[in-house]
Amino acid sequence: MSAHPDTPGPDRPFGYNPFEDLQSAGLPRGPQSPTTPPTTPATPAPKPKSRGRVEIRRQKAGRGGKTVTVVSAFVGIGLPEKEQLAQRLRKACGTGGTVKEGRIEIQGDQRETVARILAEAGFRPVFAGG
Repeated sequence: MSAHPDTPGPDRPFGYNPFEDLQSAGLPRGPQSPTTPPTTPATPAPKPKSRGRVEIRRQKAGRGGKTVTVVSAFVGIGLPEKEQLAQRLRKACGTGGTVKEGRIEIQGDQRETVARILAEAGFRPVFAGG
């Protein structure tokens, strides 16, 4: 039984590469990578459109002494989008939360984290209350 023609053997050393024998004459050139990046005028990224002002407050009253971060005063945002936003806030804060009466409630004092997430989503968060 003879060895496969591309495997090393007595006539081919162990490091033999069968592609070394191929010739590229007459073949089209492949795509060339540019050596320098194309120059484009430096234009600043467009500022994301503000989706409106939202109020962030910390509440304890009527909650059995538990602190809750409440986000309210949404304009032009429906319940499904509030649910998605609440889920994103819960995940970022690592706590529970819900949407009640058009407000998003997140367990604990999470005002800074909530403000950061809302700003990333295009809202203008404002700390309300004392």
